[in-house]
Amino acid sequence: MVDTVGSVFRRVILLSIGVVVLIAIGGSGLGFLVAGEAGVVSALIGAAVALLFSILTVLSFWVGYKLPLGGFFGVVMGGWLVKFVVFALALLSLREATFISGPVFFFSVVSAVLGGLAVDAWVVSKAKLTIEGIS
Repeated sequence: MVDTVGSVFRRVILLSIGVVVLIAIGGSGLGFLVAGEAGVVSALIGAAVALLFSILTVLSFWVGYKLPLGGFFGVVMGGWLVKFVVFALALLSLREATFISGPVFFFSVVSAVLGGLAVDAWVVSKAKLTIEGIS
């Protein structure tokens, strides 16, 4: 059975949500042990940021795959820049927050991003997509 691009994107989003939920649960537990309530809040915020970035990545690829190659790269790189600016603004706004544990936030974001990358790689490697335009 051949996958559609939509089914691949749907699978990536659902598995990314699952990874982020696991990171949120595990990070909240570890964060509570390490930093108390601030650790729980930090892990949940970090997981939410990672989920937002995962969804933005899928959306940029979904929009970009309908465009010619130059448009695809433009949309994907534009999405990357938007994520970079949003992440920088989030870090700046949370820098002085007393309810945040920096290390817990950092490790929850990093682990969720790495988990998201693993999901992306696994889903794409298992997808059965047709190749068009080869002659």
